[in-house]
Amino acid sequence: MKEKYILLNRCKLELESRSVNESFARAVVAAFAAQLDPTMEELTDVKTSVSEAVTNCIVHAYPERRGKIMLTVGIYTGGLLRVQVRDWGCGIADIDKAREPLYSTLGEERAGLGFAVMESFMDRLRVRSKVGAGTTVTMEKTIKGREGNQ
Repeated sequence: MKEKYILLNRCKLELESRSVNESFARAVVAAFAAQLDPTMEELTDVKTSVSEAVTNCIVHAYPERRGKIMLTVGIYTGGLLRVQVRDWGCGIADIDKAREPLYSTLGEERAGLGFAVMESFMDRLRVRSKVGAGTTVTMEKTIKGREGNQ
């Protein structure tokens, strides 16, 4: 049976798709996740994944213009941290292809490892997208914390 998690706390942040906001998004999520007393490794995993997701929005969702990025972070029972990064950009035509390591719509300019990195550092990654309407990336990680009692 699937475990039911109860939301304990939530934070929402709206950002403009500027590269300078990537580090701000990472810092906000790290500060919010600090409530769970994560290890440095857990915190680094989350920060790296957020950086990748937000950078994808900046580079891929809005290649010709600036747009809105909505970051939602939730803390749930059992130490579950859920991070959602949403844009209203161009969308992804083939999500399975986009999730393949080394695939990039921008050719050799980009490494094409964003989704692979997110998937390796988080416990769960879900990508939903509609061409012309945007993409939502949802990442989850159970934070065991420094005391290991979450």
